[in-house]
Amino acid sequence: MSAFRKLGGKRFAVLAANGFEQVELETAVAALIENGAKVSLIALSPGRIRGMRMHQSADLVRVDQPISSARASDYDGLFIPGGCACTDALRQSAQARTFVQQCALASHPIALMSQAPLVLVSAGLARNVALTSWPGVRDDVVNAGATWLNRPVVRDANYLSGRGPQDLESFVASLVPFFAGESSITLSRYRAQSDPPQERPVELTTQSLRWLATPSMGTMLSLALLGAGVVAAHHTQHKSPDDSEDAPGR
Repeated sequence: MSAFRKLGGKRFAVLAANGFEQVELETAVAALIENGAKVSLIALSPGRIRGMRMHQSADLVRVDQPISSARASDYDGLFIPGGCACTDALRQSAQARTFVQQCALASHPIALMSQAPLVLVSAGLARNVALTSWPGVRDDVVNAGATWLNRPVVRDANYLSGRGPQDLESFVASLVPFFAGESSITLSRYRAQSDPPQERPVELTTQSLRWLATPSMGTMLSLALLGAGVVAAHHTQHKSPDDSEDAPGR
């Protein structure tokens, strides 16, 4: 079977909100479309939503359908990208929780990345499921009754979860076979104990904050020149006529 035919004729929903992790959404959607799927972006309201690249603002993307009119029966599967603000907004939406519950009830495959398993938690779907997630939300996932595994990708029955952007290549490699319905081992049958919490934060997060907080040399030079220009303009504005070489009488 060709790569294109693997998902040909299938429709998948991408559920997101402002603050979604842009690289996760873009990379996953590109892989689905490349393999013949039709993809619709569902959000809490119509219009456009903005992505994030870790802690920095990213692009606006167009919403295909608001959650108020979305029906699980119109789709063959669901993907939810990560992003702190995105996940927080989705798990507070009754319509979003209901849509995810309907997808689970229909036995649709559900793929999640980074913080997105928290939407399963709020929808009451995490118990007795093996999941990975962004390590920072590990305790929330465990407290909801899931088995948390510190792995790049975890597949358990109708759920596929990815740990974070650093594991995106592994996640996308598993996403197409997962949505195509290819069989896999159910991990929760073999692992009942969750992996321990991480001992230190993921370096990806701390690096992005350092990049965000430290201006480049070019930025610093531009600010210095701007400051010098403001001082010079202020001095010229308050200069008396007698101080000028071109003043009358000189």
